[in-house]
Amino acid sequence: MKSSLSRACAAAVLAVAIAGLIASGAMARSAAAPSQTSSPTLQGPVDAPFVGDKLTTTNGTWSGSPTKFTYQWDRCNPTGDRQGCVPIPGATSQSYTATTSDVNHKLHANVLATNADGTGKADTTTSGVVSPRTAPKNTARPTVSGSPSVGSTLTANNGTWTGATTFSYQWQRCDAQGNNCADISGATGKTYGVSSADVGNELRALVKASNRFGSTTADTDRTTPVTATTQTTTVVQTVAGNQAPTITFISLKKVRLKLYARFRVCDDSGTRVNVTERDNKARALSYTRHFSVTPITCGTYARSWVIIKRFRSHGRLVVTLRAADQGGKLSRLVSRGVTIR
Repeated sequence: MKSSLSRACAAAVLAVAIAGLIASGAMARSAAAPSQTSSPTLQGPVDAPFVGDKLTTTNGTWSGSPTKFTYQWDRCNPTGDRQGCVPIPGATSQSYTATTSDVNHKLHANVLATNADGTGKADTTTSGVVSPRTAPKNTARPTVSGSPSVGSTLTANNGTWTGATTFSYQWQRCDAQGNNCADISGATGKTYGVSSADVGNELRALVKASNRFGSTTADTDRTTPVTATTQTTTVVQTVAGNQAPTITFISLKKVRLKLYARFRVCDDSGTRVNVTERDNKARALSYTRHFSVTPITCGTYARSWVIIKRFRSHGRLVVTLRAADQGGKLSRLVSRGVTIR
């Protein structure tokens, strides 16, 4: 009897021990779902993908010995990293080929790692913005920074482009009115050192953006005429009487039916200066406008206006500017032209 009781007790103890082992094993498994130890990454033309390019995601590394990986590709906003991402229907393979629907968006992949105890998730950073299979397109014009003075360095800023993978440069020297621009031999870097040969001329840079489908060139605005020195000297002198104002025509640009003009006025009076603007075109009556500015010694200004109907036909439209101070003294007449198409 005693022996039977002992065997029963031993069996009960064994059952409890086995149940404990099963329970502890279940708890261990519930805590062992895969966990990311390094992020997955995109492979392929990641920085500048085009329609038709294939991107592939790695799995990254995981703890928990995953037995299966699944994937989901997202289409994201063109700015920031992983902003405004939404799943792409059906894009559930390890690789994804960009389509026309992805143009002007970024791409990224989610990786899901699974084992018997659960699933963990990790994602890649986003790719560059997807571009169509065409030459680059300029969306914001390039610019020049720096002082147009002998000994100074000018820098060409690329502006904003879609589909650009490389850039090249050509600096040009223009006449004092910003016309007749010609390449400066050997001046093909992003920066340009202003030389004595440039004095009295305006400078600009051509920015050429390229990809494997072609190239597109955009020009910067022209600088003001180059001066002979980079030094700024303050001269105190007694001037006998008022001096006539001066005006420099910096740029004239046509955008649809509007003209945009930039000009610089200098005057010693410290009072209002009147600027007379006149539109001129062959076989058309000219049209005159008036602007008022108040330069503190010198100032740079911008004005815009709608091209009136009689100037909208094909041909060359010339804009002239002249400044007059309150004493009636006049600047020289300056002009720029644009072609109406």
